Formats: sequence, C-alpha cells, structure tokens
Amino acid sequence: MSEAVSRRSAMRLLAAGGTAATALAAGACAPGAPPGAGVRKAPPAAPAPAEAGGAARIDALLARLTLDEKTALLHGAPDPHSLGQAGYVPGVPRLGIPPLRLADGPAGVRVTRPATALPAPVLLASAFDPALAREYGRVIGREGRALGQDVLLSPMVNLIRTPYAGRNFETFAEDPRLTADLVGEMIRGIQDEGLIATVKHFALNNQEHGRDTVDVIAAEQTLHETELRGFEAAVAAGAGAVMGAYNKVNGVHACENKALLDELLRGSWGFDGWVMSDWDATHSTVAAIGAGLDMEMPAGTHFGGPLREAVRGGSVPEAAVDLAVHRILSTMDRFGLLAAPPAARPPRDAAAGARTARKVAAAGAVLLRNEQGTLPLTGVAARSIAVIGPTGQVPFVSGGGSAHVIPDGAAAPLTAIRRRAGNGATVRYALGEDLYGRPLPAKLLTPAADLDGRTVDPGRVWSHEGEFRLAADDQWTLLVHYTGKRPVVRLDGAELFPVRQGVAEYFAGGLLGSAPGGMSVRRTTLALKAGTHRLAVTAEGGDQGQRFRLRHTTGAIRAADLAEAVRTAKAAHSVVLFAYEDATEGRDRTTLALPGGQERLIEAVAAANPRTTVVLNTSSSTTMPWLARTGAVLQMYYPGQEGAGATADILFGDADPGGRLTQTFPADEQATPVGGDPLRYPGVGGRQEYSEGIHVGHRWYDAQRVSPLFPFGHGLSYTTWQYDKLTVRPERSGLRVEFTVRNTGRRKGTEVAQVYVGPSAELELDQPVRALAGYRRLVLAPGEAERVTLDIGERALSSWDPERHAWVLGSGRRQVFVGRSSRELPLRSKAVVTSR
Repeated sequence: MSEAVSRRSAMRLLAAGGTAATALAAGACAPGAPPGAGVRKAPPAAPAPAEAGGAARIDALLARLTLDEKTALLHGAPDPHSLGQAGYVPGVPRLGIPPLRLADGPAGVRVTRPATALPAPVLLASAFDPALAREYGRVIGREGRALGQDVLLSPMVNLIRTPYAGRNFETFAEDPRLTADLVGEMIRGIQDEGLIATVKHFALNNQEHGRDTVDVIAAEQTLHETELRGFEAAVAAGAGAVMGAYNKVNGVHACENKALLDELLRGSWGFDGWVMSDWDATHSTVAAIGAGLDMEMPAGTHFGGPLREAVRGGSVPEAAVDLAVHRILSTMDRFGLLAAPPAARPPRDAAAGARTARKVAAAGAVLLRNEQGTLPLTGVAARSIAVIGPTGQVPFVSGGGSAHVIPDGAAAPLTAIRRRAGNGATVRYALGEDLYGRPLPAKLLTPAADLDGRTVDPGRVWSHEGEFRLAADDQWTLLVHYTGKRPVVRLDGAELFPVRQGVAEYFAGGLLGSAPGGMSVRRTTLALKAGTHRLAVTAEGGDQGQRFRLRHTTGAIRAADLAEAVRTAKAAHSVVLFAYEDATEGRDRTTLALPGGQERLIEAVAAANPRTTVVLNTSSSTTMPWLARTGAVLQMYYPGQEGAGATADILFGDADPGGRLTQTFPADEQATPVGGDPLRYPGVGGRQEYSEGIHVGHRWYDAQRVSPLFPFGHGLSYTTWQYDKLTVRPERSGLRVEFTVRNTGRRKGTEVAQVYVGPSAELELDQPVRALAGYRRLVLAPGEAERVTLDIGERALSSWDPERHAWVLGSGRRQVFVGRSSRELPLRSKAVVTSR
C-alpha cells in the first residue's frame, strides 16, 4: 500500500501559507523540517586551501558583469569549436571567465573523439563495490578533463522502477540504499580528477515513455525513502551540479518545482552547486528562475532574451539572476576553472582506462544459472566450442543515446574466445540471426538494379523504381544502410524509413543503429503478400556525397540461419550463445522478451546441445521461457569496450562471476511492481501514480509474496559458500552485525554477503518486509573464512514520517537477515534498537 499526505498535515501546512503549503497540498515533496526535527543538512564539500576568499572574488566578478553577460552564463549556446559534446556555455573573456563544455558520460565521455567505453553503470553496480565505483568515476573524470570537458552530465541515479524503462542500463539499481552508496563514490571519483559531476535527473524520471509531459504523483514518504536517497547522497558527496528532469513532480514541472529545487535540495540538504535543466526541459522564465533553476540547456529560449526582458520589466529581480550566476561561478572557482592560468589538462591514459573497463566488466558479471557444471569451460568443454549469435561476432559495447561512447577499439567475443581457447581447440561460429541483412539479388527488380554499395556524388540525386514478384506470402525485414541523408525508400507507395520526431530519430540504439563499419542503419519488418510489389529508392549526395545499400532478410534466410546454428551446436561439445536486447534513451521497451527470433534460436540450439550457455547482453531484466533447456545463463549487460575479454575470463573460469543482480528479474511480464496497472506505468491521461509507495523493486515482491525468476542480490559462484555464527547487538541507535562467511569449495571465489532488516512494530508507518541494510564483497581462497562486521546505522533503521517531515528511528525489536540474496537468507536473529 502507499501512504498519502494526511488531511491533518495538509491543512496545517495550508494554514501556514506560502508556496510550500501549496506544493504539499498537491502532494509535492516536503520542505525542510523545522530545527531539531531530525533532517541532517549535508555539509558542502570543503574548498581547497587556494580557494580562501573565493566568495569575495566571485562577488567582485559579479559586480563587473553586465546583465547581458550574466544571462549569457545562464543558458547554452552553439560552440564555435565544438568537440561534439552535449552542451556549451560561453564565458566572459574580458573578465577571464572561461566557457564551459558539458559532455554526456554515464559510461564514458561522449564526444566525437575516442574515449574509454566503460561497462554500463548497471553492470558496475552489480559488483556491489563502492570502491570500484570510485575507480570508475576517476577514469571518466580524467578523460573528461583530457578531452577538453569541464562538466560531466552523470551519474544517473533514478531508480529502476519498471523493467520497461529504456535507460535502466544507465543507472544503478532498484534499491535506494545500494544506489546511494554507489552514486556517492562515483561522484567523488569524477570530481577527484577536477571534472564537475552532474547528478540526474531530479526527480522521478524513471521512464522514457511520455517523459516530457508525464505528471508523476508520489507521496512524501515514497519520495524520501526511494527516489530521493541517491540524490541526497550525491549532495553529501559534494556534487557540483544537479540536472532537473523533464517530467512533472506532483503537478509541477521538475525544472520549476520550488519544493524540489529550493526547499528540499538547497534548504534541507544544503546543496551549494548549480541546477541546470535537462535539454529543452525548461518551460518558463519567471517560474523557473524563481524556483531555483540556474541554467537552461541547451539554448536560451527562456533564460536568454526573455530573462533579460523580465528583469528590465520587473517580473524577475536582478538579485535572482545574480544568485544563479553566483552559484555557477562559485562552483567553477571550487574546481579551479577561474584560476589564472588555468590548470593544465592531463593526457588521456587509454591503457589505464581499458584496464578498469575490463576489471569492472568481470566484477559485475552475474551468473544466473549453472546446471551440471556447464561453466566454467574446462577440459573437453574448452576444446570444442560453438559460438552462436550475431553479438558473438559484432561487439556490443553500449546502449544507445547519451550513454553511447566511441571506443578506442573493441574486440568481438568470438575473437576473445578463440584466443583464450588456444590453438588446440576448435571454435566454430554460426550467425543464428542476421541483424544487418543480405544484399538484394541484383535481378530481383525489373528493371534490374544493384542496390548494395551504391555511391552518390556530392550534389547529385540517384533514383530507381522497379517491381518484384513473390510466389508466396512471406515476412521480410528491409534495411537501409547509409552515410549521409537517409535515402527515401517506398514499397507499394508507403515510405519504409520515415524520419522520426525528437530523440527517437537521434538515438537509434547502440547495436542496431549502425552496421559494422559505421554506416547508419534503419530497418522495418513487413508481412508481404504473394504477388507483385513496387519498390522505389531515391538518394541524395548532399554536400559530401554518400554511400548506401538496401538489404533484406526473408523467411527462407531466417530458416537457413537457424538450421546452420543447430548444426553447429550439434558438432561441438559446448555452446556459447550470445543474445541481445538493444535499449536506448528516447524509448521504452515494449516487451521483456528477447527481440526478433532469439527465443526460437535458444530453444532450438539448447535442444540440440544441452550444454548451452546463454550470454545476455541486455539492458535490464528479461523473461526466459527457454531457461529450463539451458545449461547456464550469464548476464553481462552492456559490457563496454573490454567486454569480450571479460566475458571470456568468466566463461573459462579465469575470474569468478562476482556480480549480483541489482534488480529483480520477474517470472512474467505481469508479475512486476507496475505490471497490469497502467496508472503506475506508463500512466493514464498524462498522469502516473507511484501507488506502490515505498515498496520498490524487491520490496514489492516480498510484500506481495510474488516469486521472481531471479531475486535481487542473486548471483552464482564457481565455488560454494557457508554462512554461520551470526551475532547482532545494539550500538548507538543502530546495530552491529557479525557473521562468518567460508569458502567451502575448491576454487578461489567472490561472494557478496547481504544484510536485510525487518520492520519496527513501534512505527505506525508503511515499512518494507525486508530492507537492504548493508553488504560486503569478499574474495576468499578455498577453505578460507572471514568474520564480517557490518554496522547498520540510524538511517537504515529509520522511516520518513510525513507528519513530522523527518526521519524517525524504528526502535524496538528488529529482525536481521543475512545471506546471498534477498530470498536466500540462511541466518536470522533479532535485536532491540534503542534511540540515543
């Protein structure tokens, strides 16, 4: 069940008057609590010693700025020397204020130059290792500086609320505690290197469907105990900037939501950096700057000329503009960007970046299933291998959208497997499913035309129109590959590849949007009737000229590919089948099933050879009707540029799969926290309600007693583990939990020990059946044991009280659970929590 703001609370706040009361009456988040109410203000990051007196310098700079110069610092503009980054803010050269360059960066620095393509953040999170998150952040921070950037638009910390969300791979987890731990360390890593981190998207931007317009309704307790935890941790870590979300929060656009930006972010948490909008997420001038938005990106639609006019007309006091500018300049000064001369930028260390990328990919690998010792591949299993699937041959580095990075290079898994298997092994390959199509036969059309590898010179137009005949009904996929303006292709008068609106056109996926070699790709699948069809193609050379090709797959091609895969599987001792799902910013998934014919491919291959390992390069949870036929399933998400080598490390047992799921995998599409309730997802009439309340992710499965396919925290090892000797005792408004973990197998292994706490009977608030309270990543040799001590602090034992607008300790007898996942908890004990 969910909690709502009580009528008594709302009436009391309304009586007090002011914008906070208005916002809360509509269900918005609470303002800062009164003194002594229990809200802890996060201290700002300590300035470097050289910054003493920085505030006076900023005041002096501000006094010399004209209104035009001030407003120019509050919005984006075209970059005269662009490096392909997401945004640019011009400086004020006469006063020594440099420009700001802002780059996307959830999994590496996104510019037009090569950078280290790190594994997706969800794979990083699967390692349950905050220290690794800091190392990950440091790679991005150094490379951002080296590549001429000043601000990183990362990390994304919105929770994984629905498995359909298109950007789940860009964020960390469904669990608020784990997310908060990791975001704090990642930000410290980024900013250790002098790059300004921007935590995003504030707040409740948990889906792509209708993200520009949806009004997300969440009660106060829900907000504080779920989505806001990561943002609060980011502020505590000293994040330099916050990005406002596209959506509305409780009736008000996030980028003009005073309750969020002014009262909570700055008032309660003490944030002292600046707030920028997501790209084109600003909807007003007066309301936005009055609510606490400092910077409009990527242009000045509202904070350019309209803001200057608002100041001159009196609807915006110039002091509000000064405050926004002061926040930006103060943050720049904190990071040394106003120093004269500016600090030298470091060189890229591509080798170090690659080492971290491989380390993270192996550390986060999650072994979901492993029957009868299918993995690791040893002995005869390692000497006779069939690799099947298109992403066995084409490296799947990252998802699409703002997380897509141009890597220095990326090997194919097939190459890494062959190298690791060695010269004495036989490694066969079968495509299984064709992602990029076969050439159309030159004589298919009448009149004939070669549509594979056409070149159109600059300023020229090439066109052809012809007919072809099908003897029987068939399902065709038609694909166009191109390097310039997309060719227009019409079949029976209908355009096959129309230009889409907005980001749906710009972000086409990390795998399917481009072919090996770099040509852009668009595809469409059609059921064609027997008979004659008319095909017309027109391509323009534009200023630079272009190449294009038209390709296809048919029912016969798909059947032949499937048959070849089955033959290859039968001829090998072991099979490694790579499966994919290509997610991207700008659209949500429409199903949790693998796309295309992959389910049929897995079923057929596993029936032919039960020693089949399925490697999943997917963005989020996946349904698996084929699971029982397989020998093993390895979840690798989007593993970055070193993913091939890391995958081989796990497959051959050179590394133990030490990753654990940071999101629950449902048994079917209806058995999720939002399944079957359109008001929860995707929303009805532009309104969405987080009526699951605090029961996000695994908490919902526990509360509803629903059995998942794989639970939160799940992950297998190549060795075996034993937990025993649990003791729990009270300590300083918290608990000290101690237990022993022993590696009882014959291999060195990695384990993630997890601690959960049950509810307090003394709190009359909605509480989880079990909440993650702590964890420890362990690496132990065969037979080795470690005594683990975890201190469970006051916050982990507290709930947010919407009557008090504060965290309240759940005192009294609490149950403690310890084990390997949220559903495998062999150790249990109870202890009494007392307030100080």
